[in-house]
Amino acid sequence: MLPVSLNITLILTGYLLVMGYLGLGLLMMRRHPTRPWTLARRLAPAPARRGWPALVRQVAGTALGGYMMLVAVAVGYYHGVAHLGGRFLSSAVTGPALLVGITLPAFFLTSWVTRRPR
Repeated sequence: MLPVSLNITLILTGYLLVMGYLGLGLLMMRRHPTRPWTLARRLAPAPARRGWPALVRQVAGTALGGYMMLVAVAVGYYHGVAHLGGRFLSSAVTGPALLVGITLPAFFLTSWVTRRPR
């Protein structure tokens, strides 16, 4: 278990990093007021395709990316910081997989309803 002072330091460091990143983004937008979204357009992916394959790809990519991020954070914390392993880590991987499998149809249906042409 980490001491309270170290926990507070870690939380404040993370908060300051996030706020600094957001502030840097605002500063970049202020420097070029005539074209604030030029960088965003250059970094954005190609225009999305339409139809079922594009929707399935978007929903599957979002679900898989979220699952991988959750598992990476859980494994990184519990293996690296808390030094737990074995059965706990296997349940940390299979539990979210079950949740993604259960919620994926609802997520797909909601995405289809909100993206379909009116």
